[in-house]
Amino acid sequence: MSDSVLFEERATASGHRIGIARLNSPRSLNSLSRTMISLLEDKLTEWEQDDGIVCVWLEGEGERAFCAGGDIVEMYRSMTPLGEANPFIEDYFASEYRLDYLLHVYEKPLICWAHGVVMGGGMGLMQGASQRVVTEKSRLAMPEITIGLYPDVGGSWFLNRTPGKTGLFAGLTGVHLNAGDALFMGLADVCIPSDQRDAVLASLAAATFAGDETQDAAVVHRCLRAAAAPAPASPVRERFDEINQACDHATLPEVAAALLALKGDDEWFQRAASTFERGCAQTAWLVWEQLQRARYLSLAEVFRMEWCMSVQCAMHADFREGVRALLIEKDGNPAFRYTSIEDVPRAYIEGFFANPLPHHPLADL
Repeated sequence: MSDSVLFEERATASGHRIGIARLNSPRSLNSLSRTMISLLEDKLTEWEQDDGIVCVWLEGEGERAFCAGGDIVEMYRSMTPLGEANPFIEDYFASEYRLDYLLHVYEKPLICWAHGVVMGGGMGLMQGASQRVVTEKSRLAMPEITIGLYPDVGGSWFLNRTPGKTGLFAGLTGVHLNAGDALFMGLADVCIPSDQRDAVLASLAAATFAGDETQDAAVVHRCLRAAAAPAPASPVRERFDEINQACDHATLPEVAAALLALKGDDEWFQRAASTFERGCAQTAWLVWEQLQRARYLSLAEVFRMEWCMSVQCAMHADFREGVRALLIEKDGNPAFRYTSIEDVPRAYIEGFFANPLPHHPLADL
């Protein structure tokens, strides 16, 4: 069996057990391979059905990252000629989103120790957890605009639930968020110092659980809050009014103009606006459309929509070109199809929401 995810069960004072799952690919910042997704889904399903398991702890190996995203390099190697079906991509995204959905609806307390880098697919895992823990070293982002994808893994769901226009801003700019930002935006539940990880696990093991989801969730909540500490200041909170003003326009071109106008003396805004300016115009439209279309969708409908979008991205040129430029050849100069938002045809973006298969692989969610 692969050791890319390590599993452990720890006894509690009440005779129950805590399930611990650790992503174990630190050299790739714990990027999610197809194998890791399968291992997690199988074990989490097993633990959910085991009356002896009262809560689950999900973390990443090493100090650098919880999970930096999906295994984009693996996807790139699977790429087929443009416009052709790609069975690996179809299966990868269906499996990843099925796992993300499982986390969202998990019937036991699920703690995500989101220490270090949390991007893309890592955000998908984190946002499904019932207790999302950040530390002073947490760095969250959905930076897909740099590679021609879009904020998937449920981004249509959780970015639509942030205060004001901060979710749209995060999706368009790929801005890096600290623990304070995550708490302010509702993307995390509690901040705990990173050196308290062992102590928190020890307090959970010393706790008395009841084997009842509601009571056990309260036990987990109290253990985590007992170790909480103030988070660093939130740059997003400090700039909340300016972010809302920039992103509250009727059309994407108007928002784009307002974002570029933020490139003034504020270094934080400069970085965000510059990332947007250099980013993929196709992605900007996908972010705009996904958040508009998903406002009243169910969680299952969100993942079904995103599967179509992701598979379509793999069938179009910008995703592979972005991966090539940033992760494969690393020249940092992607030649995206459209150079400006105004040049992207409406019909072109509509095509990303079409199901390329006669039967949807997530129809049963």
